[in-house]
Amino acid sequence: MNKKKLKKMVAKEVIKYIHPGMTIGVGTGSTVIYFINELKKIKNIINGTVSSSNNSTLYLRKNGIKVFDVNTINSLQIYIDSADEVDLKKRMIKGGGGALTGEKIIAALADIFICIVDESKQVQYLGKKFPVPIEVIPMAQSFVMQEIVKLGGIPIIRKNFVTDNGNIIIDIFNLNIIDPINTEMLINSITGVVTVGIFAKKPADLILLSNEKEVLKY
Repeated sequence: MNKKKLKKMVAKEVIKYIHPGMTIGVGTGSTVIYFINELKKIKNIINGTVSSSNNSTLYLRKNGIKVFDVNTINSLQIYIDSADEVDLKKRMIKGGGGALTGEKIIAALADIFICIVDESKQVQYLGKKFPVPIEVIPMAQSFVMQEIVKLGGIPIIRKNFVTDNGNIIIDIFNLNIIDPINTEMLINSITGVVTVGIFAKKPADLILLSNEKEVLKY
């Protein structure tokens, strides 16, 4: 089964967790597009959504789904997003689409975070396949890269990319993530880093993972 079908499978499955009157947090990425396509079918029963990125906001509105300003929301029942990598403890690397800061904000606001992925995204150890993205204030670029090198990582600026917040993304390769929570806190403490795409302090509450036969839950 190809990845497109796997993404559709898990997008359909997560709709079961949405109930009338809910406000839905919506993430960013190709799997989330399939989720929005499914959400469109039940848009009349939900209260509306909050979105982690400008791209998702545009697609939600294109499909006639109400999007609230996140600053007008005091609480959020559920957040649904994908990931670039996820381990068996529900910790993730996110930010391949550059929306990691918005994703962290909505994840922090939500009561429940459901991560929807296909089986290719599951790893034993974070950072082995996918680089760790960080959003960085442009004037701190050089300093942050020096600090990342001290941690053993290889920082590479993402070319021709600006975040929704007007910042840059640096992708960190070759980072040895033995302790994801400590690594997340350490990188976040570097002056000039807005946030890091390691989601370990607040992992997903539920992973829905599609394979050729079924959608697994853990």
